[in-house]
Order: sequence, then structure tokens, then C-alpha cells
Amino acid sequence: MKLRCIECGREYPPEDTRTGCDCGGLLEVELEIPPVSREMFDARLGMLDHPLRSGVWRYRELMPAFPDDAIVSKPEGNTNLYHDQRLSDFAGTEVWFKHEGENPTGSFKDRGMTVGVSHARWTGATMVACASTGNTSASVAAYAATAGIPSVVFIPEGKISAAKLGQTIAYGTTIIQVRGDFDAAMRMVREATSRYGIYLLNSLNPFRLEGQKSIVLESLQQLRWQVPDWIVIPGGNLGNTSALGKALREAVAAGLIDEMPRIAVSQAAGAAPFYRAWQTGFEAYEPVAAETIASAIRIGDPVNYTKARRAILDTEGTVTAVDDDAIMAAKAMVDRVGIGCEPASAAGLAGIRRLVTEGVIQPGERVLTYLTGHLLKDTEASADYYITRGGAYPTVIDPTLEALDRAIADLL
Repeated sequence: MKLRCIECGREYPPEDTRTGCDCGGLLEVELEIPPVSREMFDARLGMLDHPLRSGVWRYRELMPAFPDDAIVSKPEGNTNLYHDQRLSDFAGTEVWFKHEGENPTGSFKDRGMTVGVSHARWTGATMVACASTGNTSASVAAYAATAGIPSVVFIPEGKISAAKLGQTIAYGTTIIQVRGDFDAAMRMVREATSRYGIYLLNSLNPFRLEGQKSIVLESLQQLRWQVPDWIVIPGGNLGNTSALGKALREAVAAGLIDEMPRIAVSQAAGAAPFYRAWQTGFEAYEPVAAETIASAIRIGDPVNYTKARRAILDTEGTVTAVDDDAIMAAKAMVDRVGIGCEPASAAGLAGIRRLVTEGVIQPGERVLTYLTGHLLKDTEASADYYITRGGAYPTVIDPTLEALDRAIADLL
């Protein structure tokens, strides 16, 4: 196991806590993968012992090698894969939903955090930090508390839901609110980690992305190792896109799958620098001032741009963007079939619907998407949408049978 720069190829030892190369390039964990098989991973389903009961460490041969006593796990993963024909009809093709909102702190971030915090513990880190729009801060705070390591999180002022902030506060972290957007908070945490020697847990951290690889590994296992035609995921800081590309390359190399699906990234139209770069054939990239109701992907300068670009090019994939109305309409569909998700999660379904309409995804093709966060992650956005758009006010009645008759008459 070692770290390698994706730009210049320079190598660093795995105990190094840097998140970037001296040349400025991003680092990637390079593993020596032993022989593995589908049957080996299938035999571990339902195990109760640490760490293999985790939906991340079940695939430990494809994860960084840490001793068991260094591994910090809650456990995470083992999230459900959903298929509902009403959602497939809405999308225009067959869609499966991997619900990462079922993780311990309610988002996919926990998969990355188990590996990132385990590496922090293994290397003797005395403090960890992140910048966040909410989900990362909750996960960092929870896993750091589990490990007994102090943490500090940087959040953008007025750009985080009360539910996510409440989670973060509850786990006992130190919160620093930055006057500015997520990208300003990200700049500050990078300065802080460099200045004070704090361990950084944003997705610049290559070990965090190793944990996020397990989303697709577990999805493939739940699909009985049948590869979908497409994997369409919401795009913010592009960590999941980067992790997905690496997971697929390693799964092919390990013989778990014979071919790679195509990857599509769906960004919010108000926060779509990756989409704009894709429109130029990735010849030009410019950050944007991000604004979208989908707060988890309200990011204007994604740190994993170069890794994500590689994932799209490797799989002959594509990038799209959808407006907030399309995102919330897709969210309403996911909610109303009893699954539920936060707004950013629904960018995947909205993107699939657009790509089918445009003829990029063909009707009948099999598509996997991630629901990245739980419905209760952003209750303000949900309540506002359903009350404002749908008039979903509670019906108030007197405690009498006559009043009840009138209230439910239209339902009978």
C-alpha cells in the first residue's frame, strides 16, 4: 500500500497524512490486491464480528490494510437497494436506488469516514477537521467522537440545514462558521490543517475515497454481480465520482466484474462547474458561485475535479445538469413511494430522466443511482416544497366524529 500522485507519479508512504503531492496533484491510494472472489465476499454477508460486519470492511482486501484495533466502525454500509416500478416509469428506464441515507449518520459520508478516521488513528493524529455543507461535518464529528479524537468543522454561514447542524453539535465537535460559501470554508480548513498540523478529512483525503468505493461494491453484490448499463450519481465535490471510477477499475482488475458500466454525473444547474467543463470536452474549467436548494451539492469549485474527469473518460460517461424544480419533482417521487431522500440525492433521478429524454440513456437500460442522504437531513426544504407547492398543511379539526367525517370524506 502506498500513495501515488495522479499527475507526476511521485510516491509517498501510507503513513503520510498529506492530502496532495508537492507538485500540486491529487494523491491516490495504490493497493496490492490479493486474489479475491465473489464467493468470498458473499460468504461474509450477515457476519457479526468486527470489522467484517461493516459494509465497508467486508471488502477489506480492496481497502487500505489497517490492524483491527485501528479500525473505527459504527458499523456503516449494509444499506438497502430499492427498485420501484413507479420510479422507473418516471425515469423512463429501469432504475435501482442505493440508499446511503441509511448509514449511521444518515449519509454516504460514513463509508469514507470509517477509513479516513481509521487512518487518522493509525497515524497517531491528535485532531481531525473538515469543511462541510452538513453531511461531512456530522460524520466527522460522530466518527471522531467514537475514536476519542478531538475534531473541528468549518461550515459556511447560513448555508447549512438546521438538522445537519444539530447533528454536528450533538456529537461534541468544535464548530467554526465562515462568512462565505462552502468553497470559502474549504479554503480555511486547508489553511488550518497546514498551519496547525491537523488531519484533514475532506474528500481531498485519498483514504476517505477508499471507503466510498464500497458503495458500488456493495451495490454490485446486491445486484448479484450483474453490471448495470449506467451508474448515475449526484455531483458536488465529486468525491463519489472519483471513488466510483477507482472501484470499477479495481473490480475489473480483481475479476469481480468483466466490464465497466458508464458513469453519468448529475449536477444542480446552479452549481455545475463540472457540467460546464464537460461541455467544453474538459478543455476548460472555471469555478462558479454555487446556488441551489440541494445544499449537499452546493459546491462551486469541486476539489476532486481531475479524478472525476478521469472516471468519466474511462467509462465513456457523461455529465448533465438539472434545475431545482426538476430536483424537487424527482425528490417528491422518491418520497411518495415511501423511500425518501434529501434534495441533493434526487439529482440522480432527475438526471436520469433528462438523459433518457435526450436519448443518451435508452429506455430499457439498467441504471443504478445513489440516494446520498436521508430525508430528515433537510426538513426545511421538504416542508417548504410540500406546503408551498402542494398545500400540504395539516387538517385541523374539533375532537368530534362529525368533524372527522368532514375531514376524511374525500378519502372514502
